[in-house]
Parts: sequence; C-alpha cells; structure tokens
Amino acid sequence: MALMTGAMLIVPGLDATAKYLGESLSPFQIGFLRYLVQTLILLVIVTVLRRPLFTPDTRRAMPQFALCGALIAVSVGSLFWALQYLPLANAIALFFVEPLILTAFGAIFLGEKVGWHRTSAVAVGLVGALIVIRPNFAMFGWAAMLPLVAAFTFAGVMTTLRSMPVSIDTIRIQTFCGGFAAVVLGIGMVVGQVLDVKLLEFTPPTSTQWMILIALGFVATIAQAMFTLAARYAEASLLAPFQYLEIVGATAYGYLIFHEFPDGLTWLGTAVILSAGLYVIHRERTRAKARARLRQMPLG
Repeated sequence: MALMTGAMLIVPGLDATAKYLGESLSPFQIGFLRYLVQTLILLVIVTVLRRPLFTPDTRRAMPQFALCGALIAVSVGSLFWALQYLPLANAIALFFVEPLILTAFGAIFLGEKVGWHRTSAVAVGLVGALIVIRPNFAMFGWAAMLPLVAAFTFAGVMTTLRSMPVSIDTIRIQTFCGGFAAVVLGIGMVVGQVLDVKLLEFTPPTSTQWMILIALGFVATIAQAMFTLAARYAEASLLAPFQYLEIVGATAYGYLIFHEFPDGLTWLGTAVILSAGLYVIHRERTRAKARARLRQMPLG
C-alpha cells in the first residue's frame, strides 16, 4: 500500500512536468522522449537480469504489443495535449472515468460478466464526467474532450494487457509496449515534420529541457516499478482505491505550480466519478470473496 501511495503521488508530478514542458514542446514529442528513455532503461534491466526478450510467447504476442503501444501513444499524447489547455486537476478528474470504461470493455471484448450494479455505476460515473466537462467545455472548447480520449485508449491498453499470456512477465510486457509506443510517437513526429503539422513537429529542446525530459523518463520508470511491485504483493481490489490519490496530488501540484484550483462543478463531478469507481471496486471485492468462499466449501 505504501508503494502504491508513493506511485500515485509521483504520477501527477510527471503530468505537471509534461504540462510545464508543453508550453514550448509538442505533447507528442514529450511522450516520445519519455517512452524512449523508459524503454532504454528497461532494456538495460532485461539485459542485466538475462531475460530473453524474444521467446515463442513474446513472438506470438507481437500484435498485442503493437496494439498496446499504439493505444499508449494516443493516450499519452491526448492527455499531454489536454494539459496544454486544461487545469491539471480537471484533466486528471476526467481521465478517471477510465476504470469505468475498462469495466465496459471487459464485458464487450473479454466476455466478462457485468451485472446491473456495475453497469449502473458506469452510467453514474459518465454522468459525473459530463458534470466536469460542462464548465470546461464552455471555457476550453474541444480540448475538454481530450482526457476522455486518453481514458478510452488507456482502457484499451488495460484490456489488451489483460488478454496477454500469463507466461510473459511484466518487465518484458512493459519493454515491448513502451518500445512500440515510442516507435508510433516517433513516426508521428516524422510525419508531422514532413507535412508541417505544428502539433507533431519536433522542437529541439534546450539543455535544461533535455535534463528534465531524461529525468521524466527515469522517474516514470521508477513509478511504474513501484506500481508493479505493489501489484505483486497485494490484491488489485485492495490497491485500486489508492489510485484516486492521483487526483489529490494533481490538485496540489496544480495549485502550487500553476495556481489552479478546481471550481465547484468540477469537485461535484469528481466526487460522482470517484463514488462510482469505488462502488465498482467494492462490487469486485465482494464478488472475489464470494468466489473464494465457494472454492473453500467441501464437495458432497
């Protein structure tokens, strides 16, 4: 729980850094360099641990890795793009409809059973998102929809990860998915340069910006490692509520660095989204306990 708490307080700091860099660099360029550094670090770790990257299982999973990387590229690009316009806490609040979208994707793509309790919670959470969107759309226009694009695509990432073979360890999954994300973002930067698309153009960073970008990749890797270690030692249903600490961190960073503070409607919508998400988590824990009791019951 301590590891998860630390990771969730670090992540909004990464988003705040991306927002700061976004004042002069393309959001897709920031994402590209972040995942490039992260992938290089993971490649070093895989080499030190002497884990073969290319095995029969990883070769068969290449289409899933590629899909995962493409979805990550769209998700991080959309979120970093949104941060150029929206206050940090507002963008993160909208992004947190992702667990609810993931519930719907699990039913649609993985055949998971989702009862009316969780279906109702998803609907309520989306109403909360509309409450947050309303004042932001009036103030920032279409940019208010970008965190939702990020949420949908990241839910796609999580759905893809859940479909991967359990024989492939987390480090190799992160290496391949992050590597494909860097490739997709890099191709996007090349296309943007050729077609003169300002949003995708590569702007040479200053020496200070290079240092920040490299640090961003290192810290992102550390946060991911903390998250992964936490997931190894505790059940997902126990850790899930701690993810919402990210909104607390985003509010604090937004206020301290950018002098932003959410308005009343944003707080109301955020409360609705969090309540719906926590209810989904509660239902999942209840179902898991019920399944465990059934397994322990004597036969005959």
